[in-house]
Amino acid sequence: MKVIFHPRFYEVYTSDPAAAPGRMEPMVNALEKEFEFIEPEPALERDLGRVHGKSHIQSVKGEPQVYEVGILAAGGAILAAEMAFKGQPSFGLIRPPGHHASPHSCWGFCYFNNIAIAIKKLLSEEKIKTALILDFDLHFGDGTSNTFGGSTSVSYFHPEGTRRQGFLEEVKQCLETKRPYDIVAVSAGFDRHEEDWGGLLKTEDYFTIGKWAKEASLERCQGRRFGVLEGGYNHTVLGRNVISFLQGFRD
Repeated sequence: MKVIFHPRFYEVYTSDPAAAPGRMEPMVNALEKEFEFIEPEPALERDLGRVHGKSHIQSVKGEPQVYEVGILAAGGAILAAEMAFKGQPSFGLIRPPGHHASPHSCWGFCYFNNIAIAIKKLLSEEKIKTALILDFDLHFGDGTSNTFGGSTSVSYFHPEGTRRQGFLEEVKQCLETKRPYDIVAVSAGFDRHEEDWGGLLKTEDYFTIGKWAKEASLERCQGRRFGVLEGGYNHTVLGRNVISFLQGFRD
């Protein structure tokens, strides 16, 4: 498994918790000895345009540093998706996050919808016909839902369980859906951890979720799967939570 990362993701590009200093370092430190890191190229404007309107793109351009890091994050998701399509599971260790970015607006520390941009690119190039997006972040990804609402090609699922076992059962049921999918894409937010904002999941639960996603992809879509980082704000537990997920998610 490859981890997609660029040194610019260390930059503090704004004042929100996703851009906080010191957030990326514990994840890099946890992963770099076990996984190969590769750098992405920035997403092109036509890539952004498959999801976002021109006025939204222009508004983000008004904050040059945010825009520059944002298109690198989108590029990281694209690279992870393209590698997954070729049979190489990958994870985008990227920021800003993306699942609150809708076609014409954004909030919640997000600017461009990284996972939606990546999936739309695969669809537009006719590499896939269907996709399943599992979003286990604490917060509902309204931007992803708004992008694919009503779509017959892309299913978006966000577990809502308030009890640990019920939440995990929802994840399992999602991955066992009868709807077809050619790739599994995971919006991996770690803020539902018992020591983060959500106070629910244990570190080993992320391994379980990763393992289930891997098994579903092997059974349903020739192992095609990738994930991208969304939330997770307790820097002291982020590293071990992310590596737990990836240890389950990899081959």
